[in-house]
Amino acid sequence: MIKESPLQFDFEKLWKDGMLDWHGRMPERMVDDELEEAFWAQSMKKKRYKQTDEYAKKIYEKMKPYIPENSSCIEFGPGWGNYTFPLSQDVRSLTLVDGSKSVLAYLKQYFDDEAPIRFVHSKWEEAQLEPHDVVVGVNCFYRMYEINEALKKMNRLAKKRAIIGLTTGPIQPHYVILDEQFGYDIKYPRRDYIMIVNMLYQLGIFADCEMIKLKREHRYDTRQQLVEAQSKKILSAKFDKTHVEASLERFISKEDGQFVYRYPFYAAIISWEPVKGI
Repeated sequence: MIKESPLQFDFEKLWKDGMLDWHGRMPERMVDDELEEAFWAQSMKKKRYKQTDEYAKKIYEKMKPYIPENSSCIEFGPGWGNYTFPLSQDVRSLTLVDGSKSVLAYLKQYFDDEAPIRFVHSKWEEAQLEPHDVVVGVNCFYRMYEINEALKKMNRLAKKRAIIGLTTGPIQPHYVILDEQFGYDIKYPRRDYIMIVNMLYQLGIFADCEMIKLKREHRYDTRQQLVEAQSKKILSAKFDKTHVEASLERFISKEDGQFVYRYPFYAAIISWEPVKGI
């Protein structure tokens, strides 16, 4: 818990430290562009027609009031289009910026050549762009090391509004039991929305932040699949699978022959009017 003034902390450094893995090394995907591209190429192959996440609808509903009518918009890090598809219906023109060719190719197939949509293959940090009315980025900051510069670029290119969306915790509740009752080391999140709110604050941007409560659901055909999938955040080198089963017991239901795990999580909508001179 931070008890002193947040002005005493370097939140960008905390962000950068949080990018390191649990052995203090930078994960390969954070620095290897070819490896990142391979990841997205495989991910796009698995997507169904215009497949988006159900929870994204609630997030966009909260974002939409901040998007003025007839706006030009930049969305960077669009992924598989959770927000791209609704944005394309609500703005005058849309510029999509992504470092993955596979992501842009996936999205491009859903739009006519006459659609007012521009596809820019570039990392956000390197993209050469003109200012637009609105700049949007949702869950796309995980590889951004110089995060203050990325935020300042959002502020500089947004003529009317900058909008950030980030899904956040809490961690799945059974991991807390594994920690507190069974004594396992757990991979708790080390980067979160609150760091961005504080970085903006330290840059002189007093951003609005609204939290949305959501629910995630996972389904497994077998108990083994459940246990394997829900053990991945255990940092301890060895663990007892019966402990994982015991920690999960109160949260699992059996429906249509499947093991179903539902738990709450949140999304943060951070937005601000651009501030001159930053």
